[in-house]
Amino acid sequence: MNKEYIEFKKERDLGSIISDAFKFIRLEGKEFFLTILKVAAIPILIAVAAMIYYMMSMSSIISEDINGAIGMFGAAMIMLVAYLIAYVFINLAGMYYIKSYIDNKGKINKDEIITNTKNKFWSFTGFGFLAGLLVFISVLLCFFPVIYTATVLSLGASILVFENETSSGAISRSFNFISGHFWETFGIMFVVGLLVGVLGYVFQIPAIIYQFAKMGISMGSDDPSAIFNIYSDPIYLFLNFVAIVGNFLFYSITLVTNVFIYFDINEQKNLTGTIEKIDSLGQ
Repeated sequence: MNKEYIEFKKERDLGSIISDAFKFIRLEGKEFFLTILKVAAIPILIAVAAMIYYMMSMSSIISEDINGAIGMFGAAMIMLVAYLIAYVFINLAGMYYIKSYIDNKGKINKDEIITNTKNKFWSFTGFGFLAGLLVFISVLLCFFPVIYTATVLSLGASILVFENETSSGAISRSFNFISGHFWETFGIMFVVGLLVGVLGYVFQIPAIIYQFAKMGISMGSDDPSAIFNIYSDPIYLFLNFVAIVGNFLFYSITLVTNVFIYFDINEQKNLTGTIEKIDSLGQ
C-alpha cells in the first residue's frame, strides 16, 4: 500500500502549514529520522560526548587551579563547535530528504541525500556564520531589528537548498523573498516555536526533577562542593542525553514547517507548483 503523498508546492494558510507539517512527520517520520540519523550520527554523537565532557568539567568551577578553569572553557568551546556541526548536518539531511521526496514524488534516494549534504556543508556553514553575524548586529541595535532579521533569515536555509544558492546569495535573496510576507512568516514561526518549545520542555522535566532532588540532598552535606557532583552523575547525564535527543526530534517540526513556509511564499510569488502542474498536463 502506497503512502499518501503530500504536495509541498502550493499555497497554505497558517493552520494548513502546521497540520501538514505534523502530517508529513506522521507519514514519513520513521524514514525521515532514520535518514537524518544515518547522515548526522557521528556529529550528533560528538555533540553529545562534548556535552557530557563539558558537564563533567563543571566541577572545575570551584577549583582555584587556573588549569581547571581553562579546561572548562575549552570544553565549552568544543561543545559549541560540535553542536554547530551537528546542527548543520541535521538541517541539510532533513531538507535534502524533503527535496528528494518532492523530486521523486514521495520516494527517497538516500545516496543522493548523503552526497548533497556533504557537498553543501561548507556553504551552509558559511550561511550560518553570516546569518549569526547579522542577528548579533541586530541585537546590538534594538529589539525589533533582531526579530525582523531572524525571521527573514529563517528561510535562508530553504533558499540555499531548494534554489541551490551560495551562502551569500541565500542571505541577500532572503530579504527580497520575504518582502510582503513578513508578518505571516513571523506569525507561523512564533506559533510553531512556542509549540515546539513546550513539547521539547517535556523531555527536560525528568533531568530538572532529578537535579533539584540531588541538589536538595547535597545541601545537607558538610561539603558545599558536593552540589557540583551532579554534573558527573551518570543518571543525570543520561537524562540530559534523552533531553537532547528529544529536542533534536522536535526541532524537525520547525525544519519541516520552514520548508512549507518557503514553498507557500514561493507559490504566491512565482506559481512554480501551478506551472509544473500545467506543464505536466501536456506530457
